[in-house]
Amino acid sequence: MPSFKFKAKNLEGKEINGTREAEDKFALARALRQENYILIDFQEEGKKRKWNIFSFSFDGVPFAEKMIFTHNLAVMVGAGISLTRALGILIEQSKNVKFKKIILKISNDITKGRSLSDSLSDHKKIFSALYVSMVKAGEKSGKLHESLNLLADQMEKEMRIKRKIRGAMVYPLIVLITMVGIAILMLIYVVPSLVSTFGELGIQLPLSTRIIIWLSRSLISSSLLILSVFVVLVISFIYLLRLAAVRKFLDGAWLRLPIISPLIQKINSARTARTLSSLIDSGVEILEAMTITSEVVQNVHYKNVLMESKKDIQKGEAISVSIRKSKGVFPLLFGEMVAVGEETGKLSEMLLQLAVFYEEEVNEATKDMATVIEPVLMVVIGAAVGFFAISMVKPMYSMLDAI
Repeated sequence: MPSFKFKAKNLEGKEINGTREAEDKFALARALRQENYILIDFQEEGKKRKWNIFSFSFDGVPFAEKMIFTHNLAVMVGAGISLTRALGILIEQSKNVKFKKIILKISNDITKGRSLSDSLSDHKKIFSALYVSMVKAGEKSGKLHESLNLLADQMEKEMRIKRKIRGAMVYPLIVLITMVGIAILMLIYVVPSLVSTFGELGIQLPLSTRIIIWLSRSLISSSLLILSVFVVLVISFIYLLRLAAVRKFLDGAWLRLPIISPLIQKINSARTARTLSSLIDSGVEILEAMTITSEVVQNVHYKNVLMESKKDIQKGEAISVSIRKSKGVFPLLFGEMVAVGEETGKLSEMLLQLAVFYEEEVNEATKDMATVIEPVLMVVIGAAVGFFAISMVKPMYSMLDAI
């Protein structure tokens, strides 16, 4: 278990420093919160501070930092500290310059009489509709502390799922990038020397060898053109992904792939269940909760089912009607459990149970994915190496046969 050097502060302003073992930085923050301390700074022993590609965010504020902000704000609000004072402490704690400015702006807005939710809604790229709605519901019900705690738990679970998926994809991605890099190096430096040898021998080259030689010559003589074409293709692909028809087709394709489809179902089911449960628990009106949940899920087909469920509610029907009809989208168990929750009046509790269940399923599925992907990668690598070796060695055997 890693050891962390840390700095923490309690609500009275007392600061402590020390070293403690924890599973990760979030476990360390939770342990300190139980002792009424807020984690301000930390450093894992034996590791230098480094930029983490997985914590990068296009809005300039890492998801992890927003999660810690929410956790700590919940602790301070629950302890009876005023919002302005709590935000002042969080400004000092934050290491992100942009986030510091945003928190300061929110603090100033509250000082002028605006509510926290109204101020958060000015920063939609940082705080999602889900975040703002849960805070607003907490303010209306007088249970802001509980809403912030629910939000923090929601964000932590979301981050754990993302980490599991990314962790499962890192290994195959590294292998594929390495394989492409080696292939490019061989085409640039190894193949040209073999081509000159084949030219001296004056032998008839097989089709596979001619293909590799053509790739090598194209890469050397037209590298700038190839790079330009690659950039254009990437930009075109990103543009196409933004088209509704293309997104719908791809989202449907993911749901039909043999190995990927069950994982997609579990991820979206877990996200839907936890989001809806959190919103309902916070007191958000059910129609608004369905709209916000449809924005949280990323697959178009899940969005459509949730919006159909919203229409069913407006007609006076149950939420589960459209969910149970959605074959190949939500699992059968999901629809049945939602129906039971509606019948018993315990929809929020049932959704939370579903969220926990599917999050565990995602955890197991990502573990299994690594064992499935590894042999597939070995076959792909073996096929690529074999193709190259046969293409380069075959002409030499042809020469020996001629002799």
